[in-house]
Amino acid sequence: MPDTIETIRAFNRFYTNKIGVLAKDYLATPYTLTEGRILYEMGARQRVSATELNRDLGLDPAYLSRLLKKFREAGFIDSEPDPADKRSQILSVTTKGQEIFETLGDRSRHQIADDLQGVDEIGQAKLIGAMQTIRSVLDPASAAPPSPVILRPHRIGDMGWLIEAQATAYAREYQLNEKFEGLIAEVAGKFIANFNPERERSWIAEHGGRRVGSVLVADGGDNVAKLRLLYLDPQARGMGLGRTLVDECIRFSADTGYRKLSLWTNDMLHAAIRIYQKAGFKLVSEERHRMFGPECVGQTWDLDLDEYRSRATSSAA
Repeated sequence: MPDTIETIRAFNRFYTNKIGVLAKDYLATPYTLTEGRILYEMGARQRVSATELNRDLGLDPAYLSRLLKKFREAGFIDSEPDPADKRSQILSVTTKGQEIFETLGDRSRHQIADDLQGVDEIGQAKLIGAMQTIRSVLDPASAAPPSPVILRPHRIGDMGWLIEAQATAYAREYQLNEKFEGLIAEVAGKFIANFNPERERSWIAEHGGRRVGSVLVADGGDNVAKLRLLYLDPQARGMGLGRTLVDECIRFSADTGYRKLSLWTNDMLHAAIRIYQKAGFKLVSEERHRMFGPECVGQTWDLDLDEYRSRATSSAA
């Protein structure tokens, strides 16, 4: 907990400096951040009671009253008695105040655009995802509806991510060593080097701009397809994504005309094995090994695609 607190404090110091929170001339205007926020709320709402404004911003009532007086004297706002609360006022923004509101908005957008000039699309997606995570953790009620999972083909950088993510996750969860990472790298490298789009396919799953899953179908020869490198990010587990990825592999392999879809896995991957069993795969062989450090039981599972196509035809009829 102390380390977490100090990390958050350090980030707060960085970010307040980054956006100029402490500057007296916020966004190169004669206003402080608090004054700019009040002007934003006034411009965005057009009409709002002083009581509501104070409640939403959490300001000291006396301090807010002084700022509103300053804005009224500058011609930024008008006020009238609040019929619902004699102690409060209804505030409305003037044309002059609206101009200040729009200026602040434009300068804020330009500041953000300048900060993002050296950040590519992937970096921007990571940034937005991190911001959404912070907000949803600290204020769950404000969390946006969950974004859909997108499946797409691989592109440059995806295989590097897959190797690192899967090797790191399996080392952490199952204590597999660097030889497992070497196997993943070998499989991914051969897939890229020999990729045949007519007979092979990859699926990269994205959620909220983040890669959270992957799987490959490679040509194993003799009209056998190989399901390779099924992976789910820990945060994506429980969403049904693993079954979706496996189903995509089965459909593609069946439509391509393969006679069998085969895969090799290890017995400790219980969640993945349950997915294979439910999809109709049959265990055809097992062997003990220590290729990756701990003793494992390697397993080969096959799915008869002729039977799969026959069932699909019967269901359609």
